[in-house]
Amino acid sequence: MARRGKRGRDVHGILPLDKPLGESSNHALQRVKRLYQARKAGHTGSLDPLASGVLPLCFGEATKLSAHLLDSDKHYDFHCRLGQRTATGDTEGEVLEEAPVPALDEAVVESALAAFRGDIQQIPPMYSAIKHQGERLYRLAREGREVERDPRPVRILSLELLAVDGLALQLRVCCSKGTYVRVLAEDIARELGTVGHVSYLRRIAAGPYTEKDLVTLAQLEQAAESGTEALDSLLQPLDTALPEWSSVQLSGDAAWYFGRGNPVMSPGAPPEGRVKVYGEAHRFLGIGEILEDGRVAPRRLLNLD
Repeated sequence: MARRGKRGRDVHGILPLDKPLGESSNHALQRVKRLYQARKAGHTGSLDPLASGVLPLCFGEATKLSAHLLDSDKHYDFHCRLGQRTATGDTEGEVLEEAPVPALDEAVVESALAAFRGDIQQIPPMYSAIKHQGERLYRLAREGREVERDPRPVRILSLELLAVDGLALQLRVCCSKGTYVRVLAEDIARELGTVGHVSYLRRIAAGPYTEKDLVTLAQLEQAAESGTEALDSLLQPLDTALPEWSSVQLSGDAAWYFGRGNPVMSPGAPPEGRVKVYGEAHRFLGIGEILEDGRVAPRRLLNLD
């Protein structure tokens, strides 16, 4: 029997996609993957269909670094529409409750926002991908069922009021992974003595990638007309996922042994922690960890040949 060939080509890199409104993260990923004819790809933390902005896509060996991007802090611009609570916490769901909105000024809103900066607890929304007894919460919600959810710790690193515009608050937040902006908006509205939902949401940064790095689907489609080389030129190198990590440069022999799973000595390595490891010609070999004896042990090797 003939051996089945690889499906797609080997592509390695990270694409900070500007996910458009109205499209799921997975659907956007599949569209881009087809354009690249890539064999392996994944995203690093989904955005709701009604959200847009920075969605880093990892291709090939970059998928080995996706966990670090999943764990990274995220930045969002969002609008909290006061006076209405919806089933989904955003404009997609039906309005479940309406409440009067008290007179607000910047001082009142700023006082309310102070309660949400730092380490806080959030109860995940029913419309989320979290599982309850093996079932996704959003599936239970679509069946009209609601189950008890335990609060989860999240961190709000910054929360800034951009404007008070009638019944809407324009806000900017930097938060840890696992933060639900929809829940944050509902809780802020409750702190102000009313109800609310997210009417606009855009991710403006995810880890090291910001809006200045974004590539749109239209740009990708235009590049695809020129061939795979033009598409590949839009990818970010793998090590851009770890900009704040220390790096270690290995000589030829040390790089060879490291690449085969062996701890090696590296003069000038930091005293501890995880590091980016490079071989000759600054070739990114993967992630290493400094052992107690000073050697660099491989923790995640990359195969970029």
